Amino acid sequence: MKFNYFHLMPWDSFPERVEPWPVANAEFDPVKATELYKTYIDTLVYAEECGWDAVGCNEHHFSPYGLMSNCNIIGAILATRTSRVKISMFGNLVPLLNPIRVAEEYAMLDVLSGGRLICGLMRGIPHEYIAYNLPPDESVSRLNEAAQLIKKAWTEPKPFGWEGEHYQFRAVSIWPRPRQQPHPRILMSGSNPDSARNAARHHAMLGLVFIPSLAAGREIIDAYIDEARLVGWEPTPEDILCGFYTCIDETDEKAKTTLERGVRYMMSVLMTPQRQAQNLVLTKTRYFGTEGGAENFLNRLKVAGTRTIDDAIRDGTVICGSPETAVKQIKRIHAELGCGWINTNLKIGNVPNDSVIKSMEMFRDFVLPEVRDLGAVREPMRQPVNRMAGE
Repeated sequence: MKFNYFHLMPWDSFPERVEPWPVANAEFDPVKATELYKTYIDTLVYAEECGWDAVGCNEHHFSPYGLMSNCNIIGAILATRTSRVKISMFGNLVPLLNPIRVAEEYAMLDVLSGGRLICGLMRGIPHEYIAYNLPPDESVSRLNEAAQLIKKAWTEPKPFGWEGEHYQFRAVSIWPRPRQQPHPRILMSGSNPDSARNAARHHAMLGLVFIPSLAAGREIIDAYIDEARLVGWEPTPEDILCGFYTCIDETDEKAKTTLERGVRYMMSVLMTPQRQAQNLVLTKTRYFGTEGGAENFLNRLKVAGTRTIDDAIRDGTVICGSPETAVKQIKRIHAELGCGWINTNLKIGNVPNDSVIKSMEMFRDFVLPEVRDLGAVREPMRQPVNRMAGE
């Protein structure tokens, strides 16, 4: 079992009030932010010492939810301050960006890190498209075309041209090329079966977060496995990464109290403006191409915002408790989902940074030794579904 240490880098000192979207930046304090970035980066670097296998972050816009408009800047710092861990950029929102620039920056990070990069090619969440004034209806086709172009830029040794639906380049020949050959491992998100199948078609790792239950997560993973087999490859547990809010303390009650406070701030303060913007996108556009996609997305956010910590623990969607409890929860996740990677997010909302460090050290000392060598998944992978035959 491998573990990724993920950090959103949230603004953790808003007063307890609801902010409209886009959140006014009048309360942003750049002096405080300098210290906050330092703390967050030091914490990510410390995760290597505490036994995590990868460290990283992602990209968000117009939002105190995550203070990273370009996660590759953080990735470059991590590449030079760590020596062992993978540098996981989960990741660039490629439909919003120039895909050649993404290919170049990721290639730089892979070379800088000595070939330790995991590349997230992400579609993003709906409100990002308002921020960058791009049509949400095109998000899937932009993602797919950009992913193909990025892979070709990494692997084609001679200059080439590109004439696509969304992107046109007369001549492409990037310097540097990635260190990993043929290219670094790609990860795509899979919040629903359709996006999971899309990740499989790109031969990408599957990343799941905010799953409403382990059963729902298993359904998404099964769709990914089925599609991968249909397009001619076989996923392994290391191709599946599942994300969980994480808090470890001496007792279950202490951990639950800390995480509950952080989740309440996250959902009632930081996520409220996101929900406002996402409602606008989802009611006015076809961001989700399939029927019911918007309703499912909004329902997941609603569940995440109203579910108690006890409910989340029961459903298996958080890692929270004493070290002994956390070990049991990780073993349950591994058995039911068959994932080879767990993505831990310890800085939830305004969880105190000293509590984050305490969780990390308890994970290092008491949890990791018990779960590092988890064996094969409980059940064999299912046989592929023949969709053409209607099975």
